[in-house]
Amino acid sequence: MRIVSFLLLCCITSFSSIGQSLFQNNGGTLSERWLIHNDSTKLFKIIPYKPVYILFANYTTAINNLPVSDNPLNSVTTATKFSNTELKFQLSFKSRAVKNLFGDKIGGDLWIGYTQSSRWQLYSANISRPFRETNYEPELMLIFHTPYKLFGFEGVLSGIGINHESNGRSNPFSRSWNRVILQFGWERPSWSIIVRPWWRLPEDPIEDNNPGIEDYVGRAELLSMFSKGRHTMRLLAKHSLRTGNRNRGSVRLDYAFQLLDNLQLQAQVFHGYGENLIDFNHKQTTFGLGISLLHW
Repeated sequence: MRIVSFLLLCCITSFSSIGQSLFQNNGGTLSERWLIHNDSTKLFKIIPYKPVYILFANYTTAINNLPVSDNPLNSVTTATKFSNTELKFQLSFKSRAVKNLFGDKIGGDLWIGYTQSSRWQLYSANISRPFRETNYEPELMLIFHTPYKLFGFEGVLSGIGINHESNGRSNPFSRSWNRVILQFGWERPSWSIIVRPWWRLPEDPIEDNNPGIEDYVGRAELLSMFSKGRHTMRLLAKHSLRTGNRNRGSVRLDYAFQLLDNLQLQAQVFHGYGENLIDFNHKQTTFGLGISLLHW
C-alpha cells in the first residue's frame, strides 16, 4: 500500500505541475484556447487541448471482463475478474506547429495534438492492480478562423485533421482506428459548442481489430460547455448516425467546481458504448469522482 500511496501522490503532483506551469494563463474560451486572436505565442508551445483530470473512483455498472470483436483474432477467450471500480485519468495537450500556412489572407494554422487516457485497476489487489486499458490519440489538425454569427453565437473555427487512436496492445486485446475529422466551433460568453463529424479510414478486414466500431462509438460528436462563476458543465454526445439496430452512441456529462485556481472538483457520468477502445462495443454506465485542472 505504501507503493500505491506513493504513486497516487506522484499522479496528483504531476497533475498540479501541469496545471500550474504548462497550461497556466492560456484562457478558457474557445478563441483563446486556439489562439485565434493571438499571433504572439511562439510555435510549439504546449497549451491545453482536451480535459486533464483524474477520477480516483470510477464505477461501472458492467465491467468488461471478456472483450470481444467481430474479428475472431480480437476476441478474448478467458475472462479476467476486474473490479467494477477503478482509477481513471486523462492527459492532453496541443501545440501550434505552423502559423498562417496559406498566408495572412487565408490563414490556416497547423496543430499537433496528443491525448492519453488510462483505466487503472488500483483497487484489484487480487490481480496485482493492472492498467486495464490505456488509449493513445495523436492527431494533426489544420484550423481556420471563420468569423460569422449563427443564432447568437460567434463562429470561431473550422478545421480538418487526421486522427489515430489505439491501445498499443497485441491480439486479442489490440484495438485501433484512423479517422479524418472535421470540426466546427462557436461560442458566446460562458458557452461554447463544437461539432466534429468524421470518416473512418478503411482497413484490410484481416487487420481490422474492431470492425464496425463507428456503429458503436459513432460517426460524429457534439460538445457543449457552459461556465458560470466557479461552476462548469460539459456535455459530450456521440452517435452512429444510423437507425435500426445500428442506432447507437454515448453521452458523457461532466460537472466541475473550482476549489483553488486551476484545481477543480470533478464528477463524471457516462452512458453508452465506447467509453474506451477495448469497450468499443460494450454498453455500460459509469460514475466517477475526482479532480480536474483543465477543460476544453
